Amino acid sequence: MPDHSKDIDEKLLWISLGNISGIGSQTYCQLLKTFGSPGNIYAASGIQLREIVSATIASEIMRGFDLEALAQTRQWLMQENNYLVTLADPEYPRSLLEIADPPPFLYAKGNLDLLNQPSIAIVGSRNASVQGEKNAEAFAFDLSAYGLCIVSGLALGIDGAAHRGALRAQGSTIAVVGTGMDIVYPAKHRELAHQIAEHGLIVSEFNLGTPSKPQNFPKRNRIISGLSLGCLVVEANLQSGSQITARLATEQGREVFAIPGSIHSPLSKGCHQLIKQGAKLVDCLQDIVEELNLSRSTLSELTISDTVKAGDLDCDSSATVIMNAMGYDPITLDNLVVSSGLTISEVSSMLMLLELEGKIAALTGGQYQKIM
Repeated sequence: MPDHSKDIDEKLLWISLGNISGIGSQTYCQLLKTFGSPGNIYAASGIQLREIVSATIASEIMRGFDLEALAQTRQWLMQENNYLVTLADPEYPRSLLEIADPPPFLYAKGNLDLLNQPSIAIVGSRNASVQGEKNAEAFAFDLSAYGLCIVSGLALGIDGAAHRGALRAQGSTIAVVGTGMDIVYPAKHRELAHQIAEHGLIVSEFNLGTPSKPQNFPKRNRIISGLSLGCLVVEANLQSGSQITARLATEQGREVFAIPGSIHSPLSKGCHQLIKQGAKLVDCLQDIVEELNLSRSTLSELTISDTVKAGDLDCDSSATVIMNAMGYDPITLDNLVVSSGLTISEVSSMLMLLELEGKIAALTGGQYQKIM
């Protein structure tokens, strides 16, 4: 676990850079790939910065940072079990490196080990039926007891039931929230949030003090699906946040599961639509674990990034294999996959980490080269 007493100011630099208007997650990652760290970004010249960002953003960066403005955040980070996990940290979830716009950093409270545990998302309607909540809690209980971490959004209805099911099974659960970590939304889930922080993990990409805003929840949903091997939709209207999460899961290459219901219930229509679009109809635990090709004997050895055994490949050995396979000339991703013998997801994840460490450079034309 990271040491709270060290590198707090460096962590605050990550937040300060993210606070600059116009720097979204994709621009942030591009800056990191070019300069290596927020400190290097702030030290860059205007000419260097304008090769990546607009003149307006470059000027904002060159104004420098005000760590005193982040005094409240520093105080929060000094508290026990509070963290800021950045792209440069080994605790950063490898699964999020596979999505199109990984958050540059995550605020986290609780057990950081869960960020890289095999997980499944369970989502659904806030205005769930009694039976829907029972289904969500039952599936969460069974999946958690089987060994999967349950990821959801702490919302009323299905989300809350999923978290409760995981906690009841004495398993693990992650709540991805759409507010600052100092705000519990909805307020009715304050006690549930405390239980998750104690026995699981709460994460957010939003700064302290960020209130509940409608536009934050679709962003939150990409993290819910991105952390997971698959996404189970329990109940959903045709137009709902759960539909967004399912779409994001599909775009991210995750499996989507849906529980059918009455043809007369509006809360079943979203699930039925997903099933028509290719989601797997499920009515028991076995439907999910068979589709994901999971067994109890291998589940604890999985890496969340690509469903392979962690004993077969760790982060250090992946980097060594890729560096050796690169040779000394520029090489494309496809050729690197062939020469390394690794999967596309393994290679893609490690390329970003190696870029951040300054060991390789991304070239035009989708090629990569070692930095000698």
